[in-house]
Amino acid sequence: MLTLTVAHRRELKARAHALNPVAMIGKTGLTDSVMKELDRGLASHELIKIKVQVDDRVVRNTLFDEICQQLDAAQVQHIGKVFVIYRPKPEESERKKVVKKSGDKKRKLFRTKRSFQN
Repeated sequence: MLTLTVAHRRELKARAHALNPVAMIGKTGLTDSVMKELDRGLASHELIKIKVQVDDRVVRNTLFDEICQQLDAAQVQHIGKVFVIYRPKPEESERKKVVKKSGDKKRKLFRTKRSFQN
């Protein structure tokens, strides 16, 4: 399981405030399809919110720990029935993005209608 510094956790909490839940865990608990959806959400967004429909507080705490351990993610926040988890994107995808961005051509200046009038 990933660990975060206090400052990084505070920043992630602020970012997560405006997010909507990616997945909802019902009374059946963690299924394979739910875990796949959470993994997909973390792969594309890094920071996700999960809504849990279980009333028992102890069960929610164990679900939160289990999700983070299986997905190798960090626990950011647990408020009531909402979990926020974080997993940084793999470095390989970041390297590919950097290569693509550096190869972009510079954009030509756009002349406006007013520039032709002078």
